Amino acid sequence: MNNYDAIIIGAGACGLMCAVQAGFLGKKTLVLERNDKPGAKILISGGGRCNYTNLYTSTDNFVSENPKFLNAVFAQWSVDDTIAFFENFGQITGQEKTLGQLFPVSNKAKDIVATFTQLMYDTGQDIWLNTLVKDVNPNGEGYRVTIERNGKTEDLLTSKVVFASGGLPVAKLGATDFALRTARRLGLEIVPTAPALVPLTITGKDAEWYASLSGNSVYARVYNDKISFEENILFTHWGLSGPAILQISSYWQPGESFTMDLLPRFKLQDLIAEERNFGGKRTVGQMLQSHFTKKMVDALARFLPVDIKIASLSKADAKLVVETIHQFKVKAAGDKGYDKAEVMRGGVSTTELKAKTLESKKYPGLYFGGEAVDVTGWLGGYNFQWAWAAGYAIAQDL
Repeated sequence: MNNYDAIIIGAGACGLMCAVQAGFLGKKTLVLERNDKPGAKILISGGGRCNYTNLYTSTDNFVSENPKFLNAVFAQWSVDDTIAFFENFGQITGQEKTLGQLFPVSNKAKDIVATFTQLMYDTGQDIWLNTLVKDVNPNGEGYRVTIERNGKTEDLLTSKVVFASGGLPVAKLGATDFALRTARRLGLEIVPTAPALVPLTITGKDAEWYASLSGNSVYARVYNDKISFEENILFTHWGLSGPAILQISSYWQPGESFTMDLLPRFKLQDLIAEERNFGGKRTVGQMLQSHFTKKMVDALARFLPVDIKIASLSKADAKLVVETIHQFKVKAAGDKGYDKAEVMRGGVSTTELKAKTLESKKYPGLYFGGEAVDVTGWLGGYNFQWAWAAGYAIAQDL
């Protein structure tokens, strides 16, 4: 196996970029992938459209014990580099959707994967599909990689190994904790993991109320004492989903509450005052129906005096209406787990890795990139930008 400069475990975003960038430098890598095709998670991202970067990426868009760790990697590979890469090598032009999210004009994630498979071929990189990596162990000055392929187990020897095998979300795509188990066995620190960018569940006495609103979407500001997001929320038969909920989930722990401002672009106290200036003949419910669906207003009747005319609204009731709409408290019971999560929070601690190369400080020639590392981006292309940048940075050191 000495004819390979490195073995890369995982043909996802980080692994594919790493192999291609190594190829550009005249190096030869072997990518090992347990699925029957590369880029499985890329292909389903963004509903099959692939939001492949975000124009406004910064370290502020990531959850990590040390977000500033990303500076050294992003200094090497920027959003402009990502855009230029796909334009030059895949003839992929990006179109901006909401909040800086960039999608291929074709809206086809397969175009992203095709760019890599063509470049892998052009640069002479090898990929073995349907190959399960069972173990990685230090072996003298290099590593022994034990694999299962074609029903047989064999050992591969290499001087360098790249863990780009992802995290725990979406087991049906082959997600495992292999990188984390190996890192832990080798004595590397692991930041506790949890599903992130994940829908939240509501149980108990409030469950039926949320379920009654299933399918209703509301533009809201969702916040806690750590962060605030202003996007759509979606009521479901088991709780809450939608972009704002997925975002706040990365900053939420079981047992904690968060708050929803259900009307962030208006001040309800001003709307009430305006109604009173015109005689206050409409009821609270009629006023709210200017901003919410009837189904939503009917549900809010559980908390609010929706049948009272604005002119008759007491100060206490007016305060109740304002606080309920602008400060709607939510105490989620849990989340929908890794199979519904976009990404994983936590992973190999950044304290274990060299910032510029993502090489293990304790094990020369061992690298970790992408989702296996304690770097979790917001919803909207940030995780892909991290994966591309990590793949590039690692390749420079192979």
